[in-house]
Amino acid sequence: MDLYSDERVVLTLDAGGTNFVFTAIQKGHPITGEVRKDANPRDLDRCIATIKEGFREVIQKITPEPVAISFAFPGPADYPNGIIGDLNNLPAFRGGVPLKAILEDEFRIPVFINNDGDLYAYGEALGGILPEVNDKLEKSGSPKRYLNLTGLTLGTGFGGGFVRNGQLLAGDNSIAAEVWLFSNRHAPDVNAEDVVSTRSVQRVYAEAAGIAYPNDLTPKDIHDFATGVRPGNREAALKAYQETGRALGDTVANLFTFTDGIVVIGGGITGARDLYMPAVMKELESHFHPSDSGKLHRLVQKIFNLDIDEESKAFYNDYSKEIPVPGTERTVSYDPLPRLAIATSRIGASKAIALGAYAFALGEID
Repeated sequence: MDLYSDERVVLTLDAGGTNFVFTAIQKGHPITGEVRKDANPRDLDRCIATIKEGFREVIQKITPEPVAISFAFPGPADYPNGIIGDLNNLPAFRGGVPLKAILEDEFRIPVFINNDGDLYAYGEALGGILPEVNDKLEKSGSPKRYLNLTGLTLGTGFGGGFVRNGQLLAGDNSIAAEVWLFSNRHAPDVNAEDVVSTRSVQRVYAEAAGIAYPNDLTPKDIHDFATGVRPGNREAALKAYQETGRALGDTVANLFTFTDGIVVIGGGITGARDLYMPAVMKELESHFHPSDSGKLHRLVQKIFNLDIDEESKAFYNDYSKEIPVPGTERTVSYDPLPRLAIATSRIGASKAIALGAYAFALGEID
């Protein structure tokens, strides 16, 4: 599927707890300006009316007829059937709301609803980091190719999705890759999201700086303290991002072990990657100390950080060599270095989610 040449138009929606933002996508890019509406999160009738109104306004702005509606919506939800469960940030949705059926009755085109973490990973796998990696490997002359990708989003929450060989793994209950519920060896009494999110940065900073928590400081404020852009407790700010990176590294290490594929990170905290990624990489390069040996690498694979030029160049090298087949004059190609990569999104989480929604709709139609 070549997302960037497909002429078909898909309507999409960025559904937040406060605002809904509507647009139309063609050839992998928005073709209209944003239509922004108040979500009316506590009134179901008004909320659904707002969704219909937003899509109608987008349709009026475009010439080609849309072939589908596709968007991310908060869960819990029965995503294949488009039934939304009890939502915290949109409390009007209670008891199961058949949003897919409502919109299909209204617009008479297919409607697809997914989790934002899933669509983020799907967008990165089909139109983001994964094709970029494989294209650079081809240009470098390396025979290595990657088919598996995990997408992680860091912000007020911690989300994820997994794509294998172009197929989104949603799970039997539409809740696969819910990384926010992972355990974490650095904080075993809480779920991963509590130590890998904006509140982790805020909480650790407050504890280290000796101030009250919660407070009005944002991760951007704490980033500025750490980098010296603004006066603040620099040591506490550095610790906040280091602790977040260490916890993130534990989750990523488990994902690398389980999926053996590329990991790409997007979301609001990624602007501070220079502060948290060293701790992530340190965790990925750490060791276990089992009872039957002195030291064991945390991972079998060598991990490269594609955000660093030297590591990126090393990752794209061709490490394969010819080895002889005993008893014959033949040789076979052998790559002795199992390796994976971690990278920050090049296109950004919002675009990747929209691209994933676009790709998912076209794939389902095809």
